[in-house]
Amino acid sequence: MHRSRPSCPHLPAADKRLDRRELSRHGDRRDGAFYLSALRYAQAQWLRGFSARSILVLTRGLYAMLRGDEAELRDWPSPYAALHWILHHHCDSAFLGNPRISFQHQAIRMRGERAGVNRWRAWACWHIVRAARSDLPGDPRDPVVEPEADAVYAALAAYGLPGEAGRWRETLARACGDPGSAFGALEVAVA
Repeated sequence: MHRSRPSCPHLPAADKRLDRRELSRHGDRRDGAFYLSALRYAQAQWLRGFSARSILVLTRGLYAMLRGDEAELRDWPSPYAALHWILHHHCDSAFLGNPRISFQHQAIRMRGERAGVNRWRAWACWHIVRAARSDLPGDPRDPVVEPEADAVYAALAAYGLPGEAGRWRETLARACGDPGSAFGALEVAVA
């Protein structure tokens, strides 16, 4: 088994024994309570040594149907920083999969009521993964033109939750190691 992992500081505390019932107890609701459960379950998966599962569950929280005024968001804003932290602290012996391909596929295949904004969120995550883990290749069998970071920022600012675009931009800047490298002229225009 994996050595003991530190808790992700960008996720709420959780008992690592949590299981899928943490999410299924919400039924079809994808509200603030579901969002918080997804973040807790992502922490539990991380603590158990399941990096890939942690990212998948984190994504379920990211795609929750939130309005932006939920109390859960005040304490645990959009989980972009948690995604970056998990990618940065992942050890090579644990299965990670290829979240770059996963987010690419999510972005181009997104369906449902909130497909538009969630497609942009998937591209936002794709940018973080590409910056934090440049060793992970894209999908050569599914070539697409990925949107530039400034387009993702503009879409999150227009359609995302209040403050989401700024939190994503800060996380991407940390993942890139150079805030100017991800946005160029946009950094000056938005700052």
